[in-house]
Amino acid sequence: MAFVPVDAVGLEERASSLATRSIKRDAKVAGLRLVISCMDLTSLEGKDTPERIKQLCRKAVTVDPDDPTLPAVAAVCVYPALVAAAKRALLGSSVKVASVATAFPSGQSGLDVKLREVRDAVTDGADEVDMVIDRGRFLAGHYREVAEEIAAVKEASGTARLKVILETGELGTYDNVRRASWLAMEAGADFIKTSTGKVQPAATPPAALAMLQTIRDYEARSHRAVGLKVAGGIRTAKQALQYLVLVKETLGEERLDPRYFRIGASSLLNDALMQLRKERTGTYQSDDYFTKD
Repeated sequence: MAFVPVDAVGLEERASSLATRSIKRDAKVAGLRLVISCMDLTSLEGKDTPERIKQLCRKAVTVDPDDPTLPAVAAVCVYPALVAAAKRALLGSSVKVASVATAFPSGQSGLDVKLREVRDAVTDGADEVDMVIDRGRFLAGHYREVAEEIAAVKEASGTARLKVILETGELGTYDNVRRASWLAMEAGADFIKTSTGKVQPAATPPAALAMLQTIRDYEARSHRAVGLKVAGGIRTAKQALQYLVLVKETLGEERLDPRYFRIGASSLLNDALMQLRKERTGTYQSDDYFTKD
C-alpha cells in the first residue's frame, strides 16, 4: 500500500463532531442494548480465580435478572489459564470465550512462548484470541517481523477469531495507528483493537476513527470485512454510544453487530444497566443495586 499520511487536525475535528451527536430516547435505549450485546466482559487481574470467573460468566449470560429481555454480552475475556473455567461456566450459552495472549500486555517474549500460549488457550476452548503486537519492533520500523508474528499467531489460533491489539497510546501518531492497522489486517487480523487497557491513553475517539477509516480503505481493496474492538477507559454508557456513532458514520449501520464491533468492558456494563433502568423508571437506581464484576 502507498502510505497516505493522516490529516490529524481533520481527524480530531471529525471525531469531536460525531461525539456531539444527540440521541433521542428510543434510539438511546436501542443503542444501550446494542452496547451490551457487543461487550467483551473482561477480567484481567492477578487476583482472578476460577470462582471469580464463574461469577463473571453468570453476569455475562444474565446481565440483569430483573430484565430477561436484555441480551447476553458477546464474550468473556480472561487470561489463558482461566479459559477452561470460563468455557465450563458458559456451556450452552451464546457467549464466546476470548483470551488475551502473546505475553499480554507488553508483548515482550519470544515467539515460541507466545505461540504456545495461544495454542494452549485454543486447546482449552477459547473462541477468540486477543494478541498484542510487539510495539518495540513496530516503532523501530521492523514491520515485516511484526507482520510475520501476527500471521504466525493467526495460524496458531486455528478457527478462533484473532483480535490484534495495537496499543494506540504507545504508537505516538495517527500515521502509526493507520500503518499498524493496515499491517495487522494484511497479516490476517479478524479484528483490530485499540488497547490493552493497561496503558494510558487507551481507547480514544480519534484513534478509533483512524482505525475505522483504515478498515474502510482496506476493505475497499481486499473485499474482506474486519472488525473493530475498542477497549480501555470506556466506563460510561455515553462514551460507548459515541463509539457506535463513529462506526455507523464510517462503515455503515450494518456494522453495528458483535460480529464486527466489540467494546472491552469491566465497569461499563453497570452504567449501561443504570441508564436503561432510568429510561424505564424515570429515576436512577443506586450502583449498589447491580452486582459488581
